Amino acid sequence: MLTVENLNVEIEGTRVLRDLSLSLRSGVCTVLIGRNGAGKTTTLRSIMGLIPIVSGTFTMAGQEIQQLPANKRAGLGIGYAPEDRRLIPDFSIEENILLPMLALNLPVAERKERLNQVYDFLPQLKEMRGRPGGGVSGGQGKMVALGRALTVADKILFLDEPFQGLAPALALEYARTLSRLRKYRPELALLITESTPQLLREVADEELQIERGEISQLAKAD
Repeated sequence: MLTVENLNVEIEGTRVLRDLSLSLRSGVCTVLIGRNGAGKTTTLRSIMGLIPIVSGTFTMAGQEIQQLPANKRAGLGIGYAPEDRRLIPDFSIEENILLPMLALNLPVAERKERLNQVYDFLPQLKEMRGRPGGGVSGGQGKMVALGRALTVADKILFLDEPFQGLAPALALEYARTLSRLRKYRPELALLITESTPQLLREVADEELQIERGEISQLAKAD
């Protein structure tokens, strides 16, 4: 599905990722575990084309994609929900969800179909679709970011620190949502970053440990 080989990234002269390699497969949920600053977010942003890389290759369906701009990578079927949600405050919830599909210039009928699929899976978003993006709580914002990513995640879904900043009850609710997602979209390859992955034990198929920008351990989830 997607293979990352020998990825190296520098930020302000400091090497952040060092010959990092990983592979994502259809229907498999991979959790990337590491402390703050270990390189989790940088890994996702690099794959999405949001920050430059020093070297490395990203191969998807036999095609190297590291030279493609970020919007073209989303067009390959990769959805991305960043840690900070990145909602546009003055846009409605529905407008925020529609943004990736508008950027990809999808036909109106297809946008409507994908939007309805998101609302079927996350009905709470339909209930608040007219509210401004700046008027939602942290937990609600995480769900909006998830729904937005799902509109283009035909093959792969990246979730960056989905539980970051959530109260325990909301984190548990999000974990249950991910369990439902595995059943709702069983074909998806998932890569989820977390510093404390206990809530992901039920959905993870495999766990990767990242330390100082290197994959140091591969362990099968219990």
